Amino acid sequence: MIVRNCSGGIVFAGDKVLLVSNDKHEWGFPKGAVKSSADLSLSAFAKDRVKIETDVDARVIAPCGKTNYEFYSVSRRKPVHNNISWFVMESESEECKAFPESGTIECRFVEVAKALDEITYSQDKSLLMMAYQKYRESIKD
Repeated sequence: MIVRNCSGGIVFAGDKVLLVSNDKHEWGFPKGAVKSSADLSLSAFAKDRVKIETDVDARVIAPCGKTNYEFYSVSRRKPVHNNISWFVMESESEECKAFPESGTIECRFVEVAKALDEITYSQDKSLLMMAYQKYRESIKD
């Protein structure tokens, strides 16, 4: 089994959150596998990954926990286990652009309540609720 460390961002702009869709039409958040040669912190990598996938400049606010999942990679002919470190982020703009070469087919900012209906996986829905609470607390200060 291949084990990969990944990092990603849950990006808010007001009461909207950035969602991305892959080529399987699965909706979630921008994330990527951290290369072992990467000389970045997990939060810096997540910020860069958001920029690469969506062209959104986001500010990291706080860590937001971890998720993990497994899948079978047809190209590698092996199971893959992803460990993802998540970060709450904020963008001043709702503008985004998808970059299919990065794996993002579509991106958009969506109201949080609507995002809960669009997100594909239940653990990402739970993650959104936790991230949104942290985000709301951070803008009260």
